[in-house]
Parts: sequence; C-alpha cells; structure tokens
Amino acid sequence: MSELRRRDWRAGFELLHAVAEAGEGVDALARAAVNALPALVASELTSLSVCDLASGRRHVVATPVAAIGKEDLACFDRYFRVHPLVHYHADLQGRGAHRITDSLPFLRFRNTGLYSDYYRRIGIDHAVALPIHVDHKTLVSFVLNRRRRDFSDRERGMLDLVGRPLSRLYLKACALDRTRSIFAARGFDEERLDTLGVTARETEVLRWLAAGKTDREIGLLLSCSHRTVQKHLQRLYVKLGVETRTAAVMRALGS
Repeated sequence: MSELRRRDWRAGFELLHAVAEAGEGVDALARAAVNALPALVASELTSLSVCDLASGRRHVVATPVAAIGKEDLACFDRYFRVHPLVHYHADLQGRGAHRITDSLPFLRFRNTGLYSDYYRRIGIDHAVALPIHVDHKTLVSFVLNRRRRDFSDRERGMLDLVGRPLSRLYLKACALDRTRSIFAARGFDEERLDTLGVTARETEVLRWLAAGKTDREIGLLLSCSHRTVQKHLQRLYVKLGVETRTAAVMRALGS
C-alpha cells in the first residue's frame, strides 16, 4: 500500500461513517457509497457492480444515475469473460483494489474490443475495481472510472483502506435484506410490534435473532456488547409475554 497521509485516513473514516449511517439494506448502502466514494478518490463514474459469474451479466447501481444505459450494459456483458478486472478478482482470486492497467498496459487496452465498444462508448479511459464480496457465483465490486488520468498507487491504497469495512457493511446489509424477506414471507408486521411497545432497537435485535445470530454476533452487528443485547432480550420477553428466544421470534411472526 502506498504511504497514506493523515487526511486520507480521515477521509476514509468519514466515508465509512456516511455509508454506515445511510440506512438499512443493500440498496441504501449502494447509493450512499457510490455517492461518497468520489470524495475519497476522484471518479467521473462510480458504480456498485454485481456480476453473476454463471450468466456473465451484471447489475449496476451508478452515479450519475443515467450514465450506464441498457445498451451499455449489454455491450459490457459481451466482453464479460475477458474483462481484466473480472478476470483478476473472480478467476485469479486477486485481492484488493486493482486497476485495468495493473493487468494490461493502457496502449494495449486501447486496442481491445472492450475499450473500443464499451469504454470509448461511455467516454471512459481508466477504471479501478474494489471487490467487497466474491464467491463461486458472484463478484461484487465498487468500480471507479475516469477519463485521461489513471488512478495512482496512493488512490489505490485509499480504496484498500476502506475495502474491508465496506465488505462487512455489505454482508450485514445482505443479511438484513434476507431476514426482512423471511419476515415478509411469513407476515412479520413491525406495526404490531410497535403496538406492544417494542422499540426500534429491540426490533433490530429481534431481526438478527430470527436470522439465527448469537448474542455476541448481534452485539458486533449493532456495535454494542453482548450484555446489552441480553438486556434488550429481557425487555422483549416481557413485552411479548414469552420466556425463550424461539418463542419471541414465533410471537413476532404471529405464530
């Protein structure tokens, strides 16, 4: 990692705070991060790119919002399998922020079909990807793009500074979305909990409890101690008229 300055660390912490406070779920995280990242590393087009490695297609949340259209996405997908960033992070299991020019000199890249058909089309010369999740099915990365000037080693280091915390926030958001889906499928109603006097914080504890998390895991997710989680649970038991964790979840689901 290139040597970072004190202001770089401060900017990284400010970005993570903004993303963490943006709201719940993957969509809120994506919107907050793509809007905040250009303040950390200058970017003319910033996106959260979710690549389906089986189908060779991707879903994009970008700023500016209309910067990448359906035809642009289709054009990118045609070169999905040979894209240097997809190859590095998905096929080679490379870690950390990676520029296209880390894999391919710009003069060679400019002569590829990918550049001519996609990057020239959207007016971009250089890109750097910061992976926040990769498995055998999916590659999820924040991608920063700009014209003319490539990303420096220091800028790549600044992205690596926030990479792991962003990954943790993303996985937390995914877990919360899955839990909400379970609740929605089974008729979970937060308004009903509200009538029983269950607070927003206690509802959060209940969500993670239903997702199978332990007291310590919930504490880490909510940035509090496991003893604080246990106090929330004790109050929940009284409000819901139950004595166990399972009974609390079942009561919340209306069972």
